[in-house]
Amino acid sequence: MTGDRPQIADSLRTSDFDYYLPQELIAQTPLDRRDASRLLVLDRSTGEVTHSTFADLASFLSPGDLLVANNSRVIPARLRGHREATGGSVELLLLRQQGGEWSALARPARKLKPGERIVIPGRTPEVNPAIAVVSAQLGEGEITVRFESDADSRLYDYGVAPLPPYITTRLEDEERYQTVYATQDGSAAAPTAGLHFTPELVASLRAAGIGWAEVTLHVGLDTFRPVTVENVAEHHIHQEWCEVPQATADEIAACRRRGNRVVAVGTTAARTLETLGRTWDESDPRAFSGMTSEFIVPGHEWKIVDGLVTNFHLPRSTLLMLVSALAGREAILSAYAEAVNRQYRFFSFGDAMLIR
Repeated sequence: MTGDRPQIADSLRTSDFDYYLPQELIAQTPLDRRDASRLLVLDRSTGEVTHSTFADLASFLSPGDLLVANNSRVIPARLRGHREATGGSVELLLLRQQGGEWSALARPARKLKPGERIVIPGRTPEVNPAIAVVSAQLGEGEITVRFESDADSRLYDYGVAPLPPYITTRLEDEERYQTVYATQDGSAAAPTAGLHFTPELVASLRAAGIGWAEVTLHVGLDTFRPVTVENVAEHHIHQEWCEVPQATADEIAACRRRGNRVVAVGTTAARTLETLGRTWDESDPRAFSGMTSEFIVPGHEWKIVDGLVTNFHLPRSTLLMLVSALAGREAILSAYAEAVNRQYRFFSFGDAMLIR
């Protein structure tokens, strides 16, 4: 279910979503305890900002509200190897599997021709190297590859989790770049808003009468590709696979019938829910799975999402545009400026925000 591309006003400019961020506020490592992160709460009806901690999330929700989280798990999608013919080094970032092939960002991409073989050594000496054969050049640094001997079914023997480029510190425990509820392998990046949850916090939220449901969106190319055009309407969103199971659709319908809020955990969950919203019928809630290219910017008419748990996003990014669509650009930029002044930690391992 990709949906038609939304009408985006030509007046929307990428530069309208810029802000000042000191380099030292980009979090390089996670906190010792996930739910010890700070929480900035933004009331989207008044613009009022409250400062708290993530462990107190329940204080800003009501019994009957429903949290909907993305249960996708990051695969060890970053592979380093060499060209069999020349010995030149190659780095692959696997994005999406389809029909036995993977689309991947490659470095250097232009030199890799169809039929060329890439040798990827195992992470330990006893693992035989994997062979990835280039099948097509897609342009803009992207290729497709096919693995020999089903080596891609054993990616944990060859790859590592692909941390974002702004994180330059080595991650001691790779599980800290996974949510505690991640069960569905497939993402090239973590749905990072969920990194703040612990099993104990989820249990306490449930005990407080706050619902918990899950969707899946496998995070792909656009997490790594910046917006390079000034006119937002010209930006191209790549497709990602997502799913809303029937049990989640039923929970959403029940939440809305009782007048409570559906709160997405992260922008990926929000995009999945709003893809569902294109065909949503509260009297007949239905599951779906398929591709989405949902691009949410100011002017979006929200169908399902009432609130959002999220992290602080990069300047000039599609994710900053999405949160601005929910709370208003001015309110978001004002909240971000306050977060900078108060030394919040930004991006994947940083602090959190609740838009309510």
